[in-house]
Amino acid sequence: MAPPHSTGPVHAALDAAVRGVAGLLSVDEVLQVIVDQVRPVVGARYAALGIVDPAGRIERFITSGIDDATRKAIGPLPEGRGLLGLIIRENRSFRIPDIGADPRGSGFPPNHPPMTSFLGVPITVKGVSLGRLYLTDKFGAPEFSEEDQALVETFALHAGIAMENARLHEQLKRLAVIDERDRISKDLHDGIIQNMYAVSLSLEDVPDLMEDDPDDAVERVERAIDSIHLSIQDIRNFIFGLRPELLEGTSLVGGLAALIEEYRHNTIIDLELRIPDDIPEPTDEVTSQLLAIVSESLSNVVRHSRASRAFVELTSDAHGGLALVVADNGIGLDPAGVVRLGHQGLANTRERAAQIGAAITIDSETGSGTRVTIRVPHPTTDKESR
Repeated sequence: MAPPHSTGPVHAALDAAVRGVAGLLSVDEVLQVIVDQVRPVVGARYAALGIVDPAGRIERFITSGIDDATRKAIGPLPEGRGLLGLIIRENRSFRIPDIGADPRGSGFPPNHPPMTSFLGVPITVKGVSLGRLYLTDKFGAPEFSEEDQALVETFALHAGIAMENARLHEQLKRLAVIDERDRISKDLHDGIIQNMYAVSLSLEDVPDLMEDDPDDAVERVERAIDSIHLSIQDIRNFIFGLRPELLEGTSLVGGLAALIEEYRHNTIIDLELRIPDDIPEPTDEVTSQLLAIVSESLSNVVRHSRASRAFVELTSDAHGGLALVVADNGIGLDPAGVVRLGHQGLANTRERAAQIGAAITIDSETGSGTRVTIRVPHPTTDKESR
């Protein structure tokens, strides 16, 4: 077996950490991969990674080599006193043969496993301190070596980059949630909420009309009931559009059929699906984006077009390119509205089309309906890409 500090295991550990980190979504998952990979590189019994807040207090402490029962028995996070605090304060590496004999130590809390040799390395990115790597109990030697320290410092450099990327990823996710909430809020306000507010206004005079004009009162109530039913259908369609997992793992043709069936049950618009028998199956990414585009487009048709008929058509050319059309016979779009890409979700459609290299055209005139066409050139099938 190669020694812990040989080049092969180090590169393998770094590669495993980088590949593992690339597929993770949370900072804690990234930290766990880092400590699990660095511990065998230098032959340490225990490893930990501590993250400090701006005040220097440890806010996260990820361990490797300690089972869950022991970790729970130890109790709260370390407070950063003793040797852990020393590395935090001085922001440099330390190698110590015996923790218990070092005067700078502060001892162990109850139920903490005994530890002897110690190696602590700071993790920084662009001069900013992100955390510390701690390793204890070197296998086969009384203490960690200078070579161990150099290897862990190299690992800490990669760890810092991975941690920063994970933090940025989480920030982007939070921003995406904020953007999506804003879009949902605008769509609800532009459609469903305004419709419900109009219903409430139409019913305000009903108590007086019951005596003065009962026939008018009955008509108003009936229209209000119809409007509420339409709003309920609108809400169902809206929720379906927010749940892409309902279409996850499906084929493009199967997903389109499911979308059309769902909207048929929740709208009075006559919806038609037109698909030939010889459509090539695109990649999962193309399928996902096209289904999202169709869902967004159908939602727009139902909520805004006032159409009586609409259709979704999918065709392919001789080269394997796809053309997807969503068209309706509604009131059409204001040309200025098409340019502004306002509340009707066309901005989302353009963004999704761009992600798969598709071209989009929107043809509409006031009073003559709307036709959205998405062209995907030469899609690579899943089988061909394997």
